[in-house]
Amino acid sequence: MADKSQILIVEDDLDLAEMLNAYFRVQGYEVQTAAWGEDAVRITQEVRPDLVVLDIRLPDIDGYEVCRRLRSHRRTQDVPIIFLTEKRDRVDKLLGLELGVVDYITKPFDIQELRLRVRNTLRRADQVSVSNPVTGLAEGLFVDERLITLLTDDTPWCVLLMSIVGLENFREMYGFVASDDVLRAVSLMMSNAVRDLGSGDDFIGHLAPHDFVIVTDSEHCTAIRERIETRLSQSMEYFYPLKDRDKARQAMEENRLRLAIGEVRQTAGPFNDLEPLKEAILKSTGLEA
Repeated sequence: MADKSQILIVEDDLDLAEMLNAYFRVQGYEVQTAAWGEDAVRITQEVRPDLVVLDIRLPDIDGYEVCRRLRSHRRTQDVPIIFLTEKRDRVDKLLGLELGVVDYITKPFDIQELRLRVRNTLRRADQVSVSNPVTGLAEGLFVDERLITLLTDDTPWCVLLMSIVGLENFREMYGFVASDDVLRAVSLMMSNAVRDLGSGDDFIGHLAPHDFVIVTDSEHCTAIRERIETRLSQSMEYFYPLKDRDKARQAMEENRLRLAIGEVRQTAGPFNDLEPLKEAILKSTGLEA
């Protein structure tokens, strides 16, 4: 394989971990192992895996906490996770699914079944999405193609990055429906701002599920940014259920759910490749990359 997929196996049974390590290496994958949850989180920040096979029962933090941390970090929020566990209770499975686990296999397991689940999960992850299922905005390859055009564009352009900070915690408190409503509301505000204040060539998409990117020209950039900031600040408390409106005001004061905005203009270049441009865009909000 020219580019081997990276698998991280998080399993405290050292014999089982070594067996899986050897087996998947023979299958042509690059494999790392971790016996502790904290080690697994650290490894994923050093080398982003393409897939994590994660045991729930670990000596320190459990697999649920490992999953939460991976989902809360920009670098690993989209990494597919397969739970490998002895737990069979329906509640355990539902909790895993709510945390974004893509598959769930119980011990003892058939190694061929696990191999097929790993293969199928990696194949699905390789299929580049063209639109976000919640907002309908472009993502993946479409966004990359639009950003690539900026590398040779001599006109003064501007890229706005708008990241919703704290949405994972909001989702844990109020569920997926409420968090998806936030994403849709923010995308609508952005679309309206671009429609009213931008030009016909402007573009809106996702760099990540919680990260919106707007490509416009330098002339309209500031006005679009200020409109979105104003509208969002006026609407933030309405994202919370009515019964929690007082809690919402407190949460806003503590910046639990907020919008982080950054921008990159043509004058920050030149950018000779897509990756340096995307890195500059991601760093523009000042959030940890």
